Amino acid sequence: MVYAHLYRNEPHVILEKFRIFRHSRYKKIMEYENVLRRMPTELLNPVRYFLDMGDDLIILNNLIGKEIEISFNKYQCLSCGQDIPIFAQGMCKKCYFESPQTGEWVMKPELSQAHLGKADRDLAFEQEVQLQPHIVYLAKTSDIKVGVTRQSQVPYRWIDQGADEAMPILKTPNRYLAGQAEVLIKKHITDKTGWQKMLKGIGTDKNILEVKNQVKNYLPDELLSYWIDDAEPVKIHYPVHRYPEKVKSIQLDKTPEFKGKLAGIKGQYLIFDDGRVFNVRNHSGYVVQIKFD
Repeated sequence: MVYAHLYRNEPHVILEKFRIFRHSRYKKIMEYENVLRRMPTELLNPVRYFLDMGDDLIILNNLIGKEIEISFNKYQCLSCGQDIPIFAQGMCKKCYFESPQTGEWVMKPELSQAHLGKADRDLAFEQEVQLQPHIVYLAKTSDIKVGVTRQSQVPYRWIDQGADEAMPILKTPNRYLAGQAEVLIKKHITDKTGWQKMLKGIGTDKNILEVKNQVKNYLPDELLSYWIDDAEPVKIHYPVHRYPEKVKSIQLDKTPEFKGKLAGIKGQYLIFDDGRVFNVRNHSGYVVQIKFD
């Protein structure tokens, strides 16, 4: 089994070195415990997935076809660190409604106000995040959708959504302008992902370049000044051996212990061979023990 170190201050995977654990001729069960966060990824063919286990990153691609066991131990709010039930985005209810990381502008970029010097919860934080280049993009998941992300999050945001293909269409200097463009575009195309279809491998035959040409008609000239003419679609391939015909989501609050044979990974989901799926990112703030051999 192969593991890798991660520079802890980087938002995505940067491999410093590999550590290779060699098994003896006797079967050995590997056990790790840590608080869950989104799975770091690398855009390879297929995407390489990691699971952050503190000092080590487990390369999850190597576990496909193997049985793994996950047990829920306690909560650990990613903001205050307390063992309090997680409300959303890895935070307890109090932190979720107080942290600048979960302001309403995060889900609704058009509500950003840092460019006006107005604070929502913490102006310094909001200026740091909002006043940087943002990308408005099209992504082919269950359908072709529109979305907004920081430029630094490309292509990771696309991978997290399970997009089979994606491309940038505008690059704006701040989050507010990207949000304004998204509002206009989503009047005509969706901004949602049908997660069940995505996990079944059911996509769309729509041509993303043709949709891009249509979208251009929905924007005013002031936003078209940020239009990207020469971008090409990025195709993304996932390590999935077999897509399920039906999917059933595992929730640790209802099923604190489960095990199964890993059949693939797509988006932020682990896909098991019996059709069960586990959204790692949605369980941010849950401390779990993971076992495999």
